Amino acid sequence: MEFNFATALVFILLGLVFSGGVLFLSWLIRPSRPAQFKGIAYECGEQPVGSPWVKFNVRFYVVALIFVIFDVEVVLLYPWATAFKSLGLFAFVEMLVFLGLLFLGLAYVWKRGDLEWVKPDPAITGPGQRPSVPDAGAGEVTGL
Repeated sequence: MEFNFATALVFILLGLVFSGGVLFLSWLIRPSRPAQFKGIAYECGEQPVGSPWVKFNVRFYVVALIFVIFDVEVVLLYPWATAFKSLGLFAFVEMLVFLGLLFLGLAYVWKRGDLEWVKPDPAITGPGQRPSVPDAGAGEVTGL
């Protein structure tokens, strides 16, 4: 089957011209009313308290990245599982290699301690020692 690339190119160019034209037209006809309150953070209708620039812990990024990796694994695993009978032994071995590599990566991340939320500080604890984490008593409310 022969594919006419000129048709696809025309559609891509028309899409770019249309979207660029709409953006330019909206920039051209928009009202320009600068105001003091447009630059501040919106906090559900309340007056903002403190700075909106908050540093997030890098551990959130690591957990999110690991989640995305294993989520993509499920996305790749589902079509393979639905067509398992027709694919044969070669596809089964390939999927085992894929899963093995993912679990090796998980073991590596686990061994490095990237899955631990409270990491030991080498300056405070010696090598091989775990940090002491304060335990909240039963029914005790912490952080107030």
